[in-house]
Parts: sequence; structure tokens; C-alpha cells
Amino acid sequence: MLTVHHLGVSQSERIVWLCEELAIPYELKIYDRDPQTRLGPPEYKALHPLGTAPIITDGDVVLPESGAIIEYIIGKYGEGRLAVGPEAPNFADYLFWFHFANGSLMPSQMMALVAAAMGGGDTESPRAQMMRERSETRWGLVEDRLGQSPYLAGPEFTAADIIMVFTLTTMRYFVPRDLSGLPNTLAYLQRIAARPAYRRAMAKGDPTMTLLLT
Repeated sequence: MLTVHHLGVSQSERIVWLCEELAIPYELKIYDRDPQTRLGPPEYKALHPLGTAPIITDGDVVLPESGAIIEYIIGKYGEGRLAVGPEAPNFADYLFWFHFANGSLMPSQMMALVAAAMGGGDTESPRAQMMRERSETRWGLVEDRLGQSPYLAGPEFTAADIIMVFTLTTMRYFVPRDLSGLPNTLAYLQRIAARPAYRRAMAKGDPTMTLLLT
């Protein structure tokens, strides 16, 4: 049985959502964060040496990493649904946005999180300015793309959207950001909010969390 090990308020919400979109059987195990460290509890860390969310188990398979998990589930259980194949004209778009989420946008947010945890440092230093500029460029790319297309890979909803949305929403609990100047992104989040599978996934995984969709 495919089991999604969901750490509350974390990237593992993506995997719950993917399973709901594909309507496949899965078991959901929910773990609360340690109240002191705000990290995963010992039983979550024991699942894999990385100890970070998301993690799935499937028989003898123990697999972390959002992108790897999404590809595994789509390939093994989803019959390729929500992915874009190499024969499609938007294949490159799908690959770019699928990997952009954790390869570019998430790291820029994580750097801001680390800087805040360390006291911020000199916010006007060349390094700090460079980090801000990189972050703004990445958010600007998302906004521009969503002004051209209803979904990141093109006209249809795909796994590229599933892996991206956490960074636009729940991640803002860790790195606050005002989206009022990003109308295309806000309109996109309302399209996501209208998806029944998204609503089901969030209600199952994080029923008490207010969704940051505005």
C-alpha cells in the first residue's frame, strides 16, 4: 500500500494533493511538528536519513524528495496522468516549471528564511541586495508566465502546478510575502482553490490551517 507520510504544514501537502487528483488508493499518516524545534518528530525522522518532508513508503520502497515522489506516483499509479510527454509541444515548458519550483523559487525563499533566522544581517549589503533581486526575478517569471497561460505548463493543469503551489502559498507561513502586486498569480491561486482535489487534500492533511490563497 502506498503510504504518504505527511508532516503538518510542509511540502508533503503536494503528495496528498497528487493522490487526490489521481484518485488512487493511499494511506495517509499525519505527523505533528515538534513544538520546540518545529521540525519533524523522531518517528518522522526515523523514516529516512534525510528526515524531511515529503516521504512515501510503498512496500519496501522509502522515497523522499517531492519531484522524485511525484514522478514515481505518476509513473507507477497514475498511468502518466498529469505529466507531459516528449511528444507534446509544451514538453519543455512542463519540464522547466516542474523543476523551477524546487530548483529556483524554493531556494530563493529558503535563503530569506535562513537570513531571518540568523538575524537578517546587513540588509543593504551587496549580497543581501543580490538575494532580493534573485527572488524578485523568480517571482516575476511566475507572474509573467501566468499572464500568458492559465497553468504553468500550458492550458492544462499538470504536476508542475502541484509542485509549485506550496511555494506560492504555505511557504509564506515561513517567509511572508504580499502578493497584492501579482494579479496573475492571485488569479491562478483562485483557479487552484476551485479544484475539489486540492480542497480535499488540504482538509485531510492540514484541516486547521488557513490556506494562503490571497
